[in-house]
Amino acid sequence: MNFKTFFAMLSRDAHVARRNFGPLLAQTLLQPMMFVFIFGRVMVTSGYMPPQYKSLLLPGIIAISMVISGAWAVAMPLISEFQFTKEIEDRLLAPMEMDWLAVEKVVAGMIQALVAGLVVIPIAWLVMGSGVVLSSDHIVLFIVLALLVSLLASVIGLTLGCSVGPQHIGLMFSLALAPMIFFGCTYYPWQALQKFPVLKRMVLINPLVYASEGFRSALVPEFPHLPLNWLLVGLGLFNVVFFSLGIRQFRKKALT
Repeated sequence: MNFKTFFAMLSRDAHVARRNFGPLLAQTLLQPMMFVFIFGRVMVTSGYMPPQYKSLLLPGIIAISMVISGAWAVAMPLISEFQFTKEIEDRLLAPMEMDWLAVEKVVAGMIQALVAGLVVIPIAWLVMGSGVVLSSDHIVLFIVLALLVSLLASVIGLTLGCSVGPQHIGLMFSLALAPMIFFGCTYYPWQALQKFPVLKRMVLINPLVYASEGFRSALVPEFPHLPLNWLLVGLGLFNVVFFSLGIRQFRKKALT
């Protein structure tokens, strides 16, 4: 491990992110803010949703923003560097083991995911107006969950970026990310699927469920959510699986 090279690459990725801050911010916030405005403002103000729905919705929006932003921040540059610019070849020549190059990508994605999660909280609060009540009694749990979810987002991006070709980018979002969002318990708690027992069990293979329910348990514990031990075990397991798969795919892609 060459720490100087590692942090130089991380600094370079941070510089690129700063230069593209505007597009990155729009890309991160556009979809979540549309959902926040329609479901958290329009539907509640019109009386179709109870006011408490605002507080139930916000943790799911945080989870979506972090997972999508972190996965995109890792996957898209990898697809570009492997397929188009071939920039990855120069990075592989750096005085650092191959696996640490993948780890650097993961760390950069984690930082972007954490920023996306922190930015979306005050903006969503402003869009939805008064009535959003978040608990600060479990701040340590929230920090732990934020780190686990940001890592999850990055390793998902690493796996997708090393497994999907440029011609399949659209397919990646329609077949992977879109179902993950709508069946990720982001707009409703897991207990809302009580009348759909088969679906209730099937969605447990979706890592976004554990992210959404985790933030719900930390920020709005009065609403139903998965048990904490399920959440921590689920996030930890998915992180290990996707990290192992992503590293293996990265090695395979780099060597070919």
